[in-house]
Amino acid sequence: MDLLLLDLVIVLAAARLFGALARRLGQPSVVGEIVAGILLGPTLMGPLIGDELFGPQMRPPLQALANVGLVLFMFVVGLELDQKLVRGKGRIAVTVALGSTVLPFVLGCVLALAVAGDHVGGGRTLPFVLFMGAAMAATAFPVLARVLTDRGMQRIELGGLALASAAVIDVLAWTVLAVVVGIAGAGDAEGQWKVLLALPYALVMFLLVKPLLARLVPAYEKAGRLTPGLLSLVLLGLIASSWATEWMHVHFIFGAFLFGAVMPREGAERLNHEILERLEQLAVLLLLPMFFVVAGLNVNLRELDLSSLGTLAAILAVAIGGKLLGSYAAARTQRLPNRQSWALAALLNTRGLTEIVILSVGLQKGVLDDELYSLMVVMALVTTAMTGPLVSRIYPDRRVARDIAEAERAALGVTAAHRVLVIVPDPPAEQAPLAGLATTLARSTSPSEVVLGHLRPYPAGHLEVGSGLSFELAELAETLHDLEALAATVREHGPDVRVVSRFSADVAGELPELVSGARPDLLVLPAGVPGEAGIREGAVCRVVTVRAPGQGETVPESGPVAVHHGSGGDAAAHVALMLALRAGRPLVVVGGGRASALAQRLARLGVAATSGEVPPDALVVAPDTAAAPPGAHLLVRAEQDPDPVDWAAAVSARPVASGSPAPSP
Repeated sequence: MDLLLLDLVIVLAAARLFGALARRLGQPSVVGEIVAGILLGPTLMGPLIGDELFGPQMRPPLQALANVGLVLFMFVVGLELDQKLVRGKGRIAVTVALGSTVLPFVLGCVLALAVAGDHVGGGRTLPFVLFMGAAMAATAFPVLARVLTDRGMQRIELGGLALASAAVIDVLAWTVLAVVVGIAGAGDAEGQWKVLLALPYALVMFLLVKPLLARLVPAYEKAGRLTPGLLSLVLLGLIASSWATEWMHVHFIFGAFLFGAVMPREGAERLNHEILERLEQLAVLLLLPMFFVVAGLNVNLRELDLSSLGTLAAILAVAIGGKLLGSYAAARTQRLPNRQSWALAALLNTRGLTEIVILSVGLQKGVLDDELYSLMVVMALVTTAMTGPLVSRIYPDRRVARDIAEAERAALGVTAAHRVLVIVPDPPAEQAPLAGLATTLARSTSPSEVVLGHLRPYPAGHLEVGSGLSFELAELAETLHDLEALAATVREHGPDVRVVSRFSADVAGELPELVSGARPDLLVLPAGVPGEAGIREGAVCRVVTVRAPGQGETVPESGPVAVHHGSGGDAAAHVALMLALRAGRPLVVVGGGRASALAQRLARLGVAATSGEVPPDALVVAPDTAAAPPGAHLLVRAEQDPDPVDWAAAVSARPVASGSPAPSP
């Protein structure tokens, strides 16, 4: 008993320490808890200290406590399985879940057949193959929810879709695992007929036990709190359900999960919240860390050799490749954008809690040997640890913040207009071509608005009291008159217009603040304005820099639009396409093989597009890079974290060219 209590102290302290360290590193605490178990086991401690503290005589009581924690955890998973997650996303969630399950399952089965000779005894090949497929297809719903919550992604559409898909994957994974465990247990004469009771038992739980559990709600409301009697009934039902499925040779985790799934939902929010609050304190703080540490104790990396490293590489390739490619392909079939599809695939690749539970079942049922169990635990750690950094790389915090803002506007019923901010230099009366360019770009998206931003420097010298401000007021009135005249030309072609104009003591310093405060989707910036470099560097949106024509040079108001298309040139090509379609001008794509491919693609979509050299009478658009060609009229810098251009959607928004303002800088 003294050794058991000492083990509990060591395990809990190590779990808390390494769990906190994992969170400091941006990882889920389960990663640190499993690592703590591996370090306490034979991998690091070895036969001296490890066998003394966690020897064979101590494993059974530790495993028993861990199993009780697993019962409580699986009940919580079933209770928190929210069917509302799939509502409105059913078709997409089911499709993504199938893609995320089927491909890694098939690849896992193929890998299992390849390694079965080294790890499986006679007569157990079928459950081993099916088990490996189920283990490869798993996704950790609780860990995924934690990753999304830490980044605020549960508030955006991508996060909701990931949770919905993971919920469907959970159901598929537990169903397949139940079949596998049933097949594995059917080898015993006693188990052959007991396994057949699993399906009738599930029907009894949903058709008979679920209506009986619904009576807990009025009893709770009458008492006004979760009484010891009500909690005892829940615990009795939970443990009885776990015993029943274990007796059927279908493992106790399914009974616990099923009992959580049939708990009442309608009007039971407060009841379930109090149940979770009571059980999670015991499960999360004491028993569940015990489970993960015990899972780590069963890992012995010292016994691995070079052949094991080859098997580990194959396991990682199948697990990661199958999940990412299967989820991505399924998401793309549902027309999700490229970036969102990869982010969804990376999220569903996390395994963590669910994978460790599945592997522990396989080890207890004798489907996995110790070596393969250790390799699969390493795979679970790698896939869980890589999720956070990979998602941050694919879907940075700026994109998350942007999506959250859009979701909040949508919740308020506010339709966000596509905002084009044009910095108007002095004198405003001569900037009609600039306003025309902004109008053309704004009309590519509906609804849209144009903001005319202008800062005028204060007159030189101090303004003395009593000297009169008539000249300055007249100057400001004239400027506003010219800006309103520009605004009127923009309104004639559809977009809403706002004018922002004021005196400034530091135009170069305040223009970047004006751009940041306006939060535009696209910025039209004349070259040479005060603080141009700071504006371009600080702007997170797409920036179109308008170059002034040289001595004796004029900007062509007709003829083709030519775009230099190369590395980083999609944004420039998109702007050139909008200008060509709006003004009814042909498009010439200049560059190498990518330029020719883009011209052919646009031509197939019905655009008058060709590839070749820059025509002499062309309006020239180029990417805003250090190697920008000297003859370009417009330089285009893509927004930060841009999505790939949907060329078909851009062409489908084809306008009527007549009446459009000339897109000349």
